Amino acid sequence: MDFNAYQNALSSQLRGYECPFPEQEFANRLARVRDRMVREDFGALLLTDPSDIFYLTGYSTFEVSVHVALVVTHEELLLQVPSIEMGPAMVTTRVARVVGYRWEGIGEVLEPLVQALNNGIETVGIDAWHGSLRQGVLEGLRARMPSTRFQNNGGLLKKVRMVKSDAELDFLRESARITAEGLAAAVAAVRPGMTDNAIAAVGATALLEAGSEFMSMQPIVTTGRRSSVIHCNHRRTVIEEGDPVFLEFGAAWHRYTAPMMQTVVAGGRPSAEMQRVHDGCRRIVDSLLATVRPGVSFDHAAQEAERALAPLADSVFFSGVFGYTVGAQFPPSWVEGSGFIARGGNVEFRPGMVFHLPICLRIPGQWGIGCSETIVVTEQGAETLTENPWQLGQASV
Repeated sequence: MDFNAYQNALSSQLRGYECPFPEQEFANRLARVRDRMVREDFGALLLTDPSDIFYLTGYSTFEVSVHVALVVTHEELLLQVPSIEMGPAMVTTRVARVVGYRWEGIGEVLEPLVQALNNGIETVGIDAWHGSLRQGVLEGLRARMPSTRFQNNGGLLKKVRMVKSDAELDFLRESARITAEGLAAAVAAVRPGMTDNAIAAVGATALLEAGSEFMSMQPIVTTGRRSSVIHCNHRRTVIEEGDPVFLEFGAAWHRYTAPMMQTVVAGGRPSAEMQRVHDGCRRIVDSLLATVRPGVSFDHAAQEAERALAPLADSVFFSGVFGYTVGAQFPPSWVEGSGFIARGGNVEFRPGMVFHLPICLRIPGQWGIGCSETIVVTEQGAETLTENPWQLGQASV
């Protein structure tokens, strides 16, 4: 049985069986995207970011390193997947036109795309800044379609994705609930003499047992001096008495992730300096919770958060991003990338936007303290989806 026969067999048995949303949800999203295509003068979109394709179709797989494409025109959709991904395409989507190519035959992808795009379309929108768009694919299409403009779409789909529907918010709330369960289990397990790997294992087990799918990022656990280095993870490091243990988890529920950071001091009370930095994290988050509301710009919220950071700004490293959008994502990251709360951001908050506020303050070579919330923008302001306990010391040892 080749992949075409496999497609036919699955289509008759399990077509759309695991599609996460009803048809009307996808129809509403597609209508908003096509409206923007008209306004921005695109005859078609060529989408290759797995999360964008998921957003419009439900297509979901853990194998996101291969070429997959969704062609969106004003009349139809074409989903293109390699032979090994025909199963997920049949089970997770209801897209009428699904075409495959041999996994080992990447050169076969061009002709179906040319046929879908070479129909009087003058301008095709592409995501020129996303690594999923392979240079060979783009060069091959340009060579075969010399009269067609392939133009960066300016984040067209990301602008639509930034505002979540009620159904998406339900999934994010469920992710937040599971994330909290995983963190609670990991925090309770922290003891001097354990390794960061052991704590990560406890947290991962709790997340999976509570219902998380494969995560966009695995649980992050660092301790002691290593917690002062941004973006490192567990590495068989023994937790010492008095070490801060930094944890950042994000459960996946139908691919939606509401992350949260916590830090706990192992085996004792935090030092005065640790508590001061932890209080600084809380002050920054509280500033954002008070500032984020419809009509306020991302830049203004960042300025207010900078004022809250000011007493610590000269002694700690901070990334400069006070919040980033989250939603449905795939490895290697849960960052949606559609918006950032940072200086220079001239976009205004709207109801339905969801942000992780990744406030981690690091004293280089010593330790780092991070505590965060994931929030949704409502008509009244910011509402937390996560429930961070904001406790630096352990309740019991």
